[in-house]
Amino acid sequence: MLDVTVIEDAEAAAVSLDPIRARLLAELAAGPASAAMLAGKVGLPRQKVNYHLKALERHGLVELAGERRKGNVTERLMRATAASYVISPLALAAVQPDPDRFRDQLSARWLLAVGARLVRDVGTLITGAAKARKRLATYALDGEVRFASAADRAAFVEELTAGVSALIRKYDAPDAEGGRDHRIVVAVHPTVKPETHES
Repeated sequence: MLDVTVIEDAEAAAVSLDPIRARLLAELAAGPASAAMLAGKVGLPRQKVNYHLKALERHGLVELAGERRKGNVTERLMRATAASYVISPLALAAVQPDPDRFRDQLSARWLLAVGARLVRDVGTLITGAAKARKRLATYALDGEVRFASAADRAAFVEELTAGVSALIRKYDAPDAEGGRDHRIVVAVHPTVKPETHES
């Protein structure tokens, strides 16, 4: 089972977004189960669960993990193909965000468009690397910083821009034969606070 997989197909995205099917995916990410085993957990008849499992299987979101005999019946044990799923903007290809359409480094909506392109591109690269049975060279840096003031945040962004721009100038080799282009994305945004639930 993969840790994360990217859904690029619109029909597969629609199937995964159905609340019952999303619940089945969550159950199957925890471990293989049959339609009968899942029926009690999701409060549906086994036949209805089977119907939903077949839809998920058709789109590659679940797969056969094995079979077992139970009396005169052979039960199919299904498992999720990934622990979690991300829907690529390719699933909405006609209306996917295009960061080249409007470039504003201080716009939250432009940051969202850049993030959507990141999901789309890395998803496509993962799919291609899996088909070619090759590793994909990537790197990500994730961290948090607390700024004492808006002025400090602005100074940080200025230094970050200068530093990353200097690195790009230093290592960029546009004429290198056999070189490979890489996209660099650096983002700064407020941290989303987890919801607190009062009891």
